[in-house]
Amino acid sequence: MKKLIRFIIAGLCLGLGGLRAEKPVNTTWTGVAIKGYDPVAYFTQARPVEGSDRFEFSWNGATWRFASAANRDLFAGAPDKYAPQFGGYCAWAVSRGYTAGIDPAAWKLVGDRLYLNYSLKVQKQWEDDVPGNIVKAQQNWPELLKK
Repeated sequence: MKKLIRFIIAGLCLGLGGLRAEKPVNTTWTGVAIKGYDPVAYFTQARPVEGSDRFEFSWNGATWRFASAANRDLFAGAPDKYAPQFGGYCAWAVSRGYTAGIDPAAWKLVGDRLYLNYSLKVQKQWEDDVPGNIVKAQQNWPELLKK
């Protein structure tokens, strides 16, 4: 029933002009953050791990999925610590002033923060100047949320 309600709501949103890319969290059309991957696993297992609909948590207007109840509980206790920067949008794109989707395999932890990118190729561009790109993205992010 929960999935059916989400499907209907998503359909209504699409019918009313589509979902805006400037939502605070990058979600699928069903409202699932970062394509259903477990944000905590990047920290605890140092790799992308698909989450399960058995372990979900709602935060910041999105449904977050986790590989385990333990990861869900870690996130629930400190979502700002585990959630990817810039709402889970491509960090390189945000540094350039726009939003883009992500490939969960294109990730990096920098200073205990998770950054995701559109693809492994784009991630290499982002890695050419990680500190500079982070600064640019931090400057652009508030304006992208206003659009």
